[in-house]
Amino acid sequence: MLDHCAFNGDADGLCALQQLRLGGELATDVRLVSGVKRDIDLLRRVQAGPGERVTVLDISFDQNRADAARLLTAGAGLRYFDHHFAGDLPEHPAFEPFIDVAADVCTSLLVDRFLQGRFHRWAVAAAFGDGMPGPARALAERHGVAQEDLAALEELGLLLNYNAYGDHLADLHFDPVALAAELLPYDDPLAFVRLSPSFARLREGHAADMAAAASLEPWRVGEGASLYRLPAKPWARRVSGVLANQLAARDPQRALGLLSARADGDWTFSLRVPANASLEADAFCRGFATGGGRKRAAGINRLPGQALESFARRLLDSYPHAAP
Repeated sequence: MLDHCAFNGDADGLCALQQLRLGGELATDVRLVSGVKRDIDLLRRVQAGPGERVTVLDISFDQNRADAARLLTAGAGLRYFDHHFAGDLPEHPAFEPFIDVAADVCTSLLVDRFLQGRFHRWAVAAAFGDGMPGPARALAERHGVAQEDLAALEELGLLLNYNAYGDHLADLHFDPVALAAELLPYDDPLAFVRLSPSFARLREGHAADMAAAASLEPWRVGEGASLYRLPAKPWARRVSGVLANQLAARDPQRALGLLSARADGDWTFSLRVPANASLEADAFCRGFATGGGRKRAAGINRLPGQALESFARRLLDSYPHAAP
């Protein structure tokens, strides 16, 4: 069987891919398709037919619905692991969904469940990278991961996630497909942390970029939400996801929005909301043409610059009070 795999280029997509490859669930010569974090229309780049299988990792089914139907109609098998809003799923004998939109699940945790915990350290790193420290620690405790190892897995998840953010692949330290090749030889993610020059490069890049972001102040502030705005610089595009998670962790009862200037003059937006927020993050972002995500973390791929003031008012109005 000829294998294809479309995966999100962030920590969750990379670690889900790594688990499946280590588990023998993908052919050694699998054809990989990925991109920057927000490039989620990946199935448009996949051509497959009878005798071929497509595995999808950590990209919304709802955003890829038409191409999923195209592949199934062409006779390909479609296996789908994801935790984002999916909408109605097709009933088709060649479609295998592993989709769970619960707020405490990421794609790598679904793959860990599928593989019965065989490569759980990769799933722990992914959950940390996806801004889910609680589920990450719970999984690590279940498997007896030592505290010093847990800290290393947390840093790995953060850095893999950091690498995925940018407008274009040129913004990233590593193309996600190339980074997947760097990860592949390592059964144990801690060996990658200790031995890989690629990990050292990510660590150095992250430290420099976060130093550049250290003086950032909120652009707009309401009773229940804060909105930040980043400049049109490669470092700013790279730190947007990690920074959004860090700012949200500092003030966990408020919604946190982060606007990132695109090189073309438009903006992208990241949103983090508390567990008991009055409006879930994906529900807010799906109100915009290029928006989507999950219950506590979501985003909008493109906002026109002239709409920022009205957008800021809409965000602050949507979260008028801090979560109790």
